[in-house]
Amino acid sequence: MTIILKGELRDPRKKLAAIRAEGFVPGVYYGHKEEATSCIFPLVAFKKVWKEAGESAVVTLEMPKGKVSALIHEVQVDPIKGFPIHVDFYALEKGQEVLVNIPLEFTGVSVAVKDLGGSLVKVLHEVEVKGQPENLPHNFVIDISALDTIDAQILAESIVLPKGVSLVTGGDEVIAAIAVAKEEAEEPVVVDLASIEVEKKGKKEEEPAAE
Repeated sequence: MTIILKGELRDPRKKLAAIRAEGFVPGVYYGHKEEATSCIFPLVAFKKVWKEAGESAVVTLEMPKGKVSALIHEVQVDPIKGFPIHVDFYALEKGQEVLVNIPLEFTGVSVAVKDLGGSLVKVLHEVEVKGQPENLPHNFVIDISALDTIDAQILAESIVLPKGVSLVTGGDEVIAAIAVAKEEAEEPVVVDLASIEVEKKGKKEEEPAAE
């Protein structure tokens, strides 16, 4: 499925605040053989594409100069309002392999959690892969139903990779595991009888003598 985002070249005379006020997000695209080009995109359309593509799926930028295949490289977000205020796209060469981090999505029910009192520990939330951009998935779905015993683990090597995509993260890296809370043994309270006796004796000596 092709993800398309239409953009326009940015007018350098226009201030960023004015661009954002008109409902656009400013950005730039660049690549190994592509010089940096300042541009703007409709904010609503970009947010939809960002949600769909993340930083691993190829986005086709429809620009006045022509179409550009790119990955969302970095998005700056307003710290208060939470909406995108600038985006960087990395333009791709045809046939170029890229290194990207693919997010993990966990699904299913673990018997070890449901019936055995274990707790699910998500060790990794993304893995690094290498491949042709058109072969990269949006995410990897991890089925935690495989965690059916207390000592069960899911390793990175168990991820089913699309054709043309290789795993860069170590295959023996743990993605998810089951943890069991260990009960802390209560330490016995040690009573120092000698100190109690000394304390009592001291109090007794401090009592005033009867008249």
